[in-house]
Amino acid sequence: MSVVADQPSDQNPEQRFGTEGIKPLARASATTRFFMKIVAFVERMNVSLSKVGNPPIYDNATFPWTKEIEAEWRTIRGELERVLTRQADLPGFHEISSDVATISQDSGWKTFLMSGYGFKSDANIKLCPETWRICQKIPGLITVMFSILEPGKHLPAHRGPYNGVLRLHVGLIVPEPREQLGIRVEQTLYRWKEGEAVVFDDAFEHEAWNKTPHTRVVLFVDFRKPLRFPANFLNWALLNLAVFTPFIREGADNHKAWEKKFYEEAEALRNQ
Repeated sequence: MSVVADQPSDQNPEQRFGTEGIKPLARASATTRFFMKIVAFVERMNVSLSKVGNPPIYDNATFPWTKEIEAEWRTIRGELERVLTRQADLPGFHEISSDVATISQDSGWKTFLMSGYGFKSDANIKLCPETWRICQKIPGLITVMFSILEPGKHLPAHRGPYNGVLRLHVGLIVPEPREQLGIRVEQTLYRWKEGEAVVFDDAFEHEAWNKTPHTRVVLFVDFRKPLRFPANFLNWALLNLAVFTPFIREGADNHKAWEKKFYEEAEALRNQ
């Protein structure tokens, strides 16, 4: 098993296993409540018809393509370093997806998004073409971005809204000491490692932190969970319907506004 995980100690204050204080990511509008009823039905089917089981963190052997992503991690990091030349201008995640404001309301968690739930940033992909090429090896690809956790940032315990997707992290910049940063998924603690992939189910309670004095960056990918019929069809349909929900459309609009400003400023700098 290539995933390195530790069982957290009860004496470690970084881990909180109870459900108190868990912050949902979805707003409770009438449309959202109706949509989430459908989600709950499909989620039950996803659990019973999963091809890969339902652990919080997966053994990488379950997804052989992770080796191909790991083999090219330095190429991805090279493109990331170009992005980070304008790190101060990257958006806080909550500025793109306002629902994220339930767990982060400052610039300590930043993002550089290439795609997500039907939205593609052609300009960002153009800046990172090799990263985009490498990610095409991932079956059922949904979201591709760089996730940037600034020094001292803590994302409190929360759950993703849906279990029909799985999440991949690949460590790109992991500062020392590694004992001061990590992600807890359910009762398992994982510490990122440069060049190493980890796949987990964000529908489980999880939290992440970076207590080092340096920035941590991972490649952040969501992909469809492998399911048997008819769950695979219903999952595909639900994820495609999600594109039309208000919070997905709002996120796409927010990103387009940020993108326009970001690249106009870049052009102005080149013309000086």
